[in-house]
Amino acid sequence: MSRKPHHFKGAEVSCCVKYFLFGFNISFWLLGAAFLGIGLWAWAEKGVLSNISSITDLGGFDPVWLFIVVGGVMFILGFAGCIGALRENTFLLKFFSVFLGLIFFLELTAGILAFVFKDWIKDQLNFFISNNVKAYRDDIDLQNLIDFAQEYWSCCGAHGPNDWNLNIYFNCTDFNPSRERCGVPFSCCVKDPAEDVLNTQCGYDVRLQGELDQQKYIYTKGCVGQFEKWLQDNLIVVAGIFVGIALLQIFGICLAQNLVSDIRAVKANCGVAPN
Repeated sequence: MSRKPHHFKGAEVSCCVKYFLFGFNISFWLLGAAFLGIGLWAWAEKGVLSNISSITDLGGFDPVWLFIVVGGVMFILGFAGCIGALRENTFLLKFFSVFLGLIFFLELTAGILAFVFKDWIKDQLNFFISNNVKAYRDDIDLQNLIDFAQEYWSCCGAHGPNDWNLNIYFNCTDFNPSRERCGVPFSCCVKDPAEDVLNTQCGYDVRLQGELDQQKYIYTKGCVGQFEKWLQDNLIVVAGIFVGIALLQIFGICLAQNLVSDIRAVKANCGVAPN
């Protein structure tokens, strides 16, 4: 009497999860590499790579750090998730999950602390802007960042134009030989729609005038207040962006953990000890 063979459907790795996670991470990996490349190129242009000690010489914030740090984190995460999914490597997938979970936890903690200690955050923002006003001419990238912020938020200095007294080129002391004495950067100037060519000298000597006269030529509101107003006006959009980033991170962690479970099940079915 012949026996019918029994067919057992064993555990298998979901190709959908595997290749979705691979595609999900390869974009982050390539984007991280691009950010790192831009950051290193910017440092090479400024001579930082040939003189590493100059990293600490800048009194203010170097925006290139954003590209280096963000690019580095994205590159490492993208690499672990991409190769881990493609090679079904549980160590890299676990590393990806834990690292992404740690970033999510730090973001959540930072958000809660920022809400609880609003006044302290505001003080730190004031200190940060004032410190960078002092270093305005020390680094071209910092200079461009401050100019962008002042133009975008229609502001000047942390609290107002007089904050530029903190900068050695713009302060109003009698001992300041600079042509920019008692002035402000061009990014503080109210733009004239009729002007086609940017007037980079529009802020010269403007603080020698009275406050009412200054308002005709420059922005007199501080960037801290303008940033707070912008944040309140765009709170839903900003909150939506942060929630979207958080959901992406949770989604990535779930995908990685799902793939790890599948790999473990396959190994257990084959009699291989899971990692």
